[in-house]
Amino acid sequence: MKGYLHLQSGNCFEGKWLTKAQEAEGEVVFYTGMTGYQEVLTDPSYRGQIIVFTYPLIGNYGINKEDFESKIPHAAGVVVFKGNMEHSHFQAECSLAEYLDKWNIPMLGKADTRAIVKKIRRDGSMQGRLSAAADSLPTMKERSTVISEVASTELKTYGRGSQHIVLMDFGFKHSILEELVNRNCRVTTVPYRTSIETIKSLKPDGIVLSNGPGDPKAMAGILPSIKKIAEKYPTLGICLGHQLLALAFGGNTEKLLFGHRGANQPVMNVKTKRVLMTSQNHGYVVQEKSLAQTPLQVLYKNVNDKSIEGLAHSTLPIITAQFHPEANPGPCESNYLFDEFLEMVKHQTGREKAYA
Repeated sequence: MKGYLHLQSGNCFEGKWLTKAQEAEGEVVFYTGMTGYQEVLTDPSYRGQIIVFTYPLIGNYGINKEDFESKIPHAAGVVVFKGNMEHSHFQAECSLAEYLDKWNIPMLGKADTRAIVKKIRRDGSMQGRLSAAADSLPTMKERSTVISEVASTELKTYGRGSQHIVLMDFGFKHSILEELVNRNCRVTTVPYRTSIETIKSLKPDGIVLSNGPGDPKAMAGILPSIKKIAEKYPTLGICLGHQLLALAFGGNTEKLLFGHRGANQPVMNVKTKRVLMTSQNHGYVVQEKSLAQTPLQVLYKNVNDKSIEGLAHSTLPIITAQFHPEANPGPCESNYLFDEFLEMVKHQTGREKAYA
């Protein structure tokens, strides 16, 4: 049965339904990784987006119990060239199409994904609609924030390690939590609107601001609180957390033309000149010129477009990464950032004991 992807620009791309035919609407973005579709679909940062996978064969190892980044998938829809092949992996429990059907997420196959991506790269990410009708146009209005749909509303503690880390949840990936727990941390996840008074009562050694969906400027109301928290505790910001820290300390953000979504983004440490291959998923970026009058210094840059990929505070133990050091999916060569962060935590804790 024929299906269609309609773009806000008026372009229409024909395909064939690989799941139940149904309407879906969202921002159309593309992901360039060859693998990792399960992690992508369950990454809360993709909430409400229609994901176009550029690799032509998606779904060939099925869906398993091990690679979820959250309990449910968050994509609004999926577009692939081929996605209904037999899966062949010993851990697989169902096919990609079966998994998406379970959650009522449509997948359009046999689509010209190269043409779709070329359109987005030229004109930018835009609203789109998956439909069985050949003349269905998407709504032009974008959702300002969807964080409340993916973030937790209660405190929860994981692990029994010696260092206590508070993870502020804007829609965190489980692999971030796992990286901390595996490094002997006790981690308490808290709602993103948690006050500094409540955080003080938890007596954390450090703070992590998680990834999450949407425009960081939509969170302007909590920026003063974020700044107070980061000024008191060693802090690591990842993806959206990186952008929020930049805004909190006086920087500015803007939307990229089509964003960075893939597992092969080259990033350079501007001090060491070392280049890392990183996993990324974001549509917004920190403006470098906006940092001139702030205490934030550029630590990482994207090799391809020179955009800001990480920051460090000039005097406080605060570091950020636009990319995903937990790297699920993707290369794990940047996960040492968790070690650097925990060294800052350890150093700060040692100083406080010395002056107690």
